[in-house]
Amino acid sequence: MAQQGVTEEMYAHVAEYRERDDYSERERLAIEYAERFALDHTNLDDDFWRRMRAGYSDEEIVDLSLCIMTFIGLGRMLAVLGVDPACALDW
Repeated sequence: MAQQGVTEEMYAHVAEYRERDDYSERERLAIEYAERFALDHTNLDDDFWRRMRAGYSDEEIVDLSLCIMTFIGLGRMLAVLGVDPACALDW
């Protein structure tokens, strides 16, 4: 993470991204997108997409969408299978 400029402090406080000043505007927008994609995907309005297109190219939006989709899907699959953080099946 440090190689990409993400500190342990940033990672530990990602849920508070709106209040913290150590995230760039693009990072805040990406976090908001991931949060809304996961929790409120039917409510991505025109204002949100205007902000996304101002901060990201179409190619970047597709790439970010694929990353979010993959990690949400992986997390849900692991939960369904009962795989705990130590990677042991809970069957």
